[in-house]
Amino acid sequence: MILGQHLLIECHGQHASLESEELAALLCEAAAAGGATVLFQHFHKFGDQGGVTGVLILAESHITVHTWPEYNYAAFDIFMCGEARPKDAAAVIVARFPTAQVEIKTVDRASPAHPTTPNRVSHQHDRFGATTHSSET
Repeated sequence: MILGQHLLIECHGQHASLESEELAALLCEAAAAGGATVLFQHFHKFGDQGGVTGVLILAESHITVHTWPEYNYAAFDIFMCGEARPKDAAAVIVARFPTAQVEIKTVDRASPAHPTTPNRVSHQHDRFGATTHSSET
């Protein structure tokens, strides 16, 4: 059973130069787009030229950001459970700077005690490189 989705968003571009207040507004907008409820937020800037780290604690989990302006890089992390829509939240972050280079990795968070499907399929390669499939129940 999938309990939530965890999105890791790698941004190379303008996201890295946003100030704390701009990042807070962006993350709050993303949370709203994802149908999440913000419970708490905290942002910290590292020196005059340093990056920012920030977190939104959500009723549905969290959104975080870490920026490195010196590398033109920002890392966002969205984890949402229940009826929240983390991909909608990610779309807001991505849309902020359409020309930025962005990569999103999605991880389904699931309980191993409650698999998502009754059968698991494993893929194996034989010594000749052919793929074989087996089903486990």
